[in-house]
Amino acid sequence: MTLGRRVRHARATAGLTLDRLGEQVDAAPSLLSLIENGRREPKLSLLRSIAAALGLSLNELLDPEPPSRRAALEIALDRAQRGPLFAGLGLPAVKPSQKLATPVLEQLVGLHDELARRAEEAIATPEEARRANTELRLERQARDNYFPQFEQLAEELVRGAGYAGGALTHRTVAVLAERLGFTILHVNDLPRSARTVTDLRNGRIYLPPASVPGGHGLRSLALQAIAHRVLEHERPRSYAEFLRQRVEITYFAAACLVPQSEAVPFLEERKREKDLAVEDFRDAFGVTHEAAAMRLTNLATVKLGIPLHFLRVGDDGALFRGYENDGLRLPQDPTGAIEGQLVCRRWAAREAFDRRDVATEYYQYTDTPTGTYWCSTQTGSGGTGSFSITVGVPYAHAKWFRGRDTRVRRTSTCPDPACCSRPAPELAERWSGAAWPSARMHQQVLAALPRGAFPGVDDAEVYAFLERHAP
Repeated sequence: MTLGRRVRHARATAGLTLDRLGEQVDAAPSLLSLIENGRREPKLSLLRSIAAALGLSLNELLDPEPPSRRAALEIALDRAQRGPLFAGLGLPAVKPSQKLATPVLEQLVGLHDELARRAEEAIATPEEARRANTELRLERQARDNYFPQFEQLAEELVRGAGYAGGALTHRTVAVLAERLGFTILHVNDLPRSARTVTDLRNGRIYLPPASVPGGHGLRSLALQAIAHRVLEHERPRSYAEFLRQRVEITYFAAACLVPQSEAVPFLEERKREKDLAVEDFRDAFGVTHEAAAMRLTNLATVKLGIPLHFLRVGDDGALFRGYENDGLRLPQDPTGAIEGQLVCRRWAAREAFDRRDVATEYYQYTDTPTGTYWCSTQTGSGGTGSFSITVGVPYAHAKWFRGRDTRVRRTSTCPDPACCSRPAPELAERWSGAAWPSARMHQQVLAALPRGAFPGVDDAEVYAFLERHAP
C-alpha cells in the first residue's frame, strides 16, 4: 500500500494521468490503478520503468515511509478496513479516495484506532500467549507446515531403532529412548500440571500409566519428551519460546509415528486412486484421527500439491486449533489470534454435531466468500467434552478424496454477522431485555499460565515428584 501511494503521489506531482504514465511504461492504466491502490504488486521490471518515467530512483520509490500525511492516513484506513475487527462490524467500507476530505479521513482513522485499542485492552490477560501463537501459526502457514530438518532426524532415529514400516510400536519407542540413554517409566502420581517429566540426571522419562481419551497417546508423549533432548532445547526464556518448542516436539513426534518415507507413498497411491481419506491414513499408522489430520497438513501441500485447512472445534463452536494455507478465512480476534473464536454454524465442523451416525466421517461442500471448500469431519469426545476434527480443501482438490460425491452443501457468508451470529429481527425484538444467559468460560483460552522455570508447570510439584522417584 505504501508503494502504491508513493507511485500515485509521484505521478500527481509530475502532472501525469494514468493513461499518460501507462503509455510511457507500456502498461494498462487499470493495472497501474491496482498498483496505486495496493491491490497488485508490480514486477521489478515494471517498477524500474515507473521510477524512470517519474524521475525517481528505485530506492526512492521503495521508501517504506508514506510520501505525505494524507497518504499515511489513507494507508491506515485501508489496513483497518481489511482487518478482522472491521469485518465483524458488518459495515460498508469507505474508499479512501482523493475525494474524501482529510478531516473526515483523520476522524475515521482515529475511530478505528480507538476500537482496536479497546479490543486489545479487553483481551490483555492472555495477550502475550495469543500474539506468540499467532506468529507461529503464520510462520507455519508460510512454510506449508513442513519442517524438512525434523523429518530427516525422525526418520534416522526410528529406522535406527528397528522400525520397518506400518505402525510404530511401543517397543520401538522404548528402544529409541534407550539408544539415547533414557528409560521409560509409567507412574500414577505425575504432577497435575505436567504431561511428562524427564529426569536428566538419572536418564528417566516418567509417563502416565494410560493415555487420556481424545488426547495424546503414550507413544506420542514419550517421543515429545525425547524430542526436547534430541532437538537440544534449553529452558524457555519466554512464553513464545515455550510455544515454539511445543510446536517442534509435536512435529517431531508426528514424524516418528508417521515417517515420511512410509506416509508419502501411501498418500500418493491413494491420490492416484482418488481415494484419499483421513480415516485410512489414521488406521494405517495406528494414530488418533487428530494426529492423522495434523500429519496430513505437514505432507499434503509439499508432497501432494494439495492446499488444505485443519480445524479442531468444540461442540459450542469454539476453535481450539486451526491451520490453513488454502485461503479459508478463519475467525480472528483483533490480534489475529483464532483460538476461542466461534466458527460459522454452516461449516462442516459444526454441522457434523447434528448428525446421528458419528462413527464415520461427515462430508460437506461449503460456499464461502473466499470460495467453495469440501470438508471431511469426524466427531469425538474427551476430557473437555465433544469436539470435531476437520480437514478441508478447495473445490478443485476435492476430486482426490473419498466423499467428494456428497450432495450436502451449505452457504456461509461469515464474517458477515447476518450469516449466523446476528439473531433474526423478530427474535431480537421479542427477547431483547428479557433474556440473561450465563456464559461458559473457556479457561484454556482465558487463563494466564503460572510463571516459573517452565511456563504452565508447577515447579515445586515437579521437583517434589523427582525427589520421590529418584533412585
